[in-house]
Amino acid sequence: MTEMTKTTQDAGARPPLPPFTRETAIQKVRMAEDAWNTRDPERVSLAYTEDSRWRNRAEFPVGRAEIVAFLKRKWAREIEYRLIKELWAFAENRIAVRFVYEWRDDAGDWFRSHGNENWEFDERGLMRLRFASINDQPIRESERKFRWPQGPRPADHPGLSDLGL
Repeated sequence: MTEMTKTTQDAGARPPLPPFTRETAIQKVRMAEDAWNTRDPERVSLAYTEDSRWRNRAEFPVGRAEIVAFLKRKWAREIEYRLIKELWAFAENRIAVRFVYEWRDDAGDWFRSHGNENWEFDERGLMRLRFASINDQPIRESERKFRWPQGPRPADHPGLSDLGL
């Protein structure tokens, strides 16, 4: 192991590291999807730098503590949340994804949220910038496409393009 690799690992690295290839960008996207589907705010926050900056709808959390608080509010409101992310583009230390998630509110109304995210990573593979744009579409329960048990999407479940989303 090189000194550089050891230093990067000791500093809390989250491989794969930039610069990304198509394969490592796809891997990074799936890792993010799997983490978000746990709905564990503390676990999810560890993929971000201590001073990570976000734009998510009309909220602008900065730092892990604000990210954790944001995610706790989000998943308290978005019940039965299930998410699929798909790589859109990548270059060097940036990845763009499109995503769709389904959820219901406490009144039992279902939604499909469509969005795009732009990510920028530091040299340790931690996300330092996350800009999300999201639109919510009311759906009927019978229109749901994401019906796997709560948690990460099964490996054999279709992705967004396969589902026509």
